[in-house]
Amino acid sequence: MKKFVTGIVAAGMLLAGSVAALAANVTIKVAYENNPGEPFDQVMHHWKEDLAKRSNGEITLELYPSSQLGSKKDVTEQAMMGLNVVTISDVGFLAEYDPDMGILYGPFLTDDPAKLLKVYDGPWFKQKTEELKAKGIHIVMPNYLYGVRQVMTKKPVRTPDDLKGMKIRVPNNIMQIKSFEAMGATPTPMPLGETFPALAQGVIDGVENPISVLYGQKFQEEAKYLSKIGYLTNVALIIGGEAFFSTLPEDQLKLIHETAYDAGLYSQKLTTEKDNEMIEKMKAEGVEVIEVDRAAFKALADKAYTQFPEWTPGLYEKIQAELK
Repeated sequence: MKKFVTGIVAAGMLLAGSVAALAANVTIKVAYENNPGEPFDQVMHHWKEDLAKRSNGEITLELYPSSQLGSKKDVTEQAMMGLNVVTISDVGFLAEYDPDMGILYGPFLTDDPAKLLKVYDGPWFKQKTEELKAKGIHIVMPNYLYGVRQVMTKKPVRTPDDLKGMKIRVPNNIMQIKSFEAMGATPTPMPLGETFPALAQGVIDGVENPISVLYGQKFQEEAKYLSKIGYLTNVALIIGGEAFFSTLPEDQLKLIHETAYDAGLYSQKLTTEKDNEMIEKMKAEGVEVIEVDRAAFKALADKAYTQFPEWTPGLYEKIQAELK
């Protein structure tokens, strides 16, 4: 009987240890619109490998490119319901939860990505990060350099007059919609995954995005003019739901954040290297690259900053001070 009881206790301890080990393992789904092979996808693979190594296999990232899990909005809603999923986002999209965030997506805010990234590392943004947690949003990666957003069209755009009335696909966020309205275009919000067929069928006249995304989505097959308007230096975020991340042990949460930040630093190096390479590939496929007078577009786009009465008074001046 004594041996039997001892055996039961040992088996129980073994089972408890196995359950504890099982409970310690975490899987996070990473959903994004970008296709395999694009720089964003490369960075996600880098993050996945680094996190697996530094967690000794305890934390696993499952990658879902090409909108496999739905649109950004769909996945964000899934995350806020507590699912173990994160997705690419940005402050333009998060302005829906906190209007002040949208200012970092303002047109021609700065020409220096390094200055902008310092704002994302600064006290104002960190305070906003904490406020978003209370609304259910958890920022996992705050420093992905997505690139400078340019415009690719079926007809050449050399001046703001050429852009007038053109239907340009934009993400569904108010700042980018207002920016293109101010520059004279007709912004047409739609998910990235629906954009290529819309361009091919003539539903839209052009798209805007960083070089790596324009090339990765193969828009050069339908639009042969790349106008380097450079209206937005795009810092992207990886976000999830606070309902899920609040359940993780502190050591796991810290490691996820540390490896995510390191992956963001890797993105800053990779994005800069890839842009020139992809522009040359576009040229080889018959794309005309147009250097525009950016000041002419900026003069019109600045109007967008006057259209957000919901912003905290003095917000624009505060961000400009941080940029300096």
